[in-house]
Amino acid sequence: MPHTLNKNIDFFIAALSQTYISALQLDPDGMYSEVASGIVEQFSDEQVRLRRYDGSVSHYARDNTKFQRNKG
Repeated sequence: MPHTLNKNIDFFIAALSQTYISALQLDPDGMYSEVASGIVEQFSDEQVRLRRYDGSVSHYARDNTKFQRNKG
């Protein structure tokens, strides 16, 4: 079952443990779909920077993006 990251401590732990997380955003049908996955490289109260598998970096706003990690 996926765990949603909401608090700064959640992002801190994910970054420290180098855990891959998924960034999900609402699609036109109102369903969440994955737009990226990667390691939390940096975060603030407004945004999260993810480093993807291929090394590219993307920024996502925390107010319109849902972040999840999968419990294994």
